[in-house]
Amino acid sequence: MVYTPIPDFARPLAPEPDEPLHFGVHLTLDGYGGARERLADFATVKGCLRELPELLGMHKLIEPMVLEVNHLSDKDPGGLSGYVLIAESHISIHTFPLRGFVSIDVYTCQNSLDSDRIREYFEDAFGLQDIEINLIRRGTRYPQFNIYEPA
Repeated sequence: MVYTPIPDFARPLAPEPDEPLHFGVHLTLDGYGGARERLADFATVKGCLRELPELLGMHKLIEPMVLEVNHLSDKDPGGLSGYVLIAESHISIHTFPLRGFVSIDVYTCQNSLDSDRIREYFEDAFGLQDIEINLIRRGTRYPQFNIYEPA
């Protein structure tokens, strides 16, 4: 297996004492060399969307939804797309079984995510051979206090 090391900026974030407040973090994971049958399996994708929020201490607002998407273009040969809304934001998975590829987003208003745990979880779930991870701080100018009075 080829493993792309997680860069320092994608490791779990712990706010520094004098670090400005930010709204949350958005982890993107692109997985390569995945098992075709797992990437094409509704139960696998839906199971990930059911299980991962609880493993990360998040709260599902709805049951996960997974849909099959047919061939759209030479770039997009089709696969499964799924998401789950969580109180903290959302998790989405887009699989491309014929390419052995998956694109995943985990977005939360929490200040940190366990990038290593998420990487290992999806590596196992889809049999991924190589993974790219990016972690983006969202809302870096998020107001510390309400700027309007409640209605």
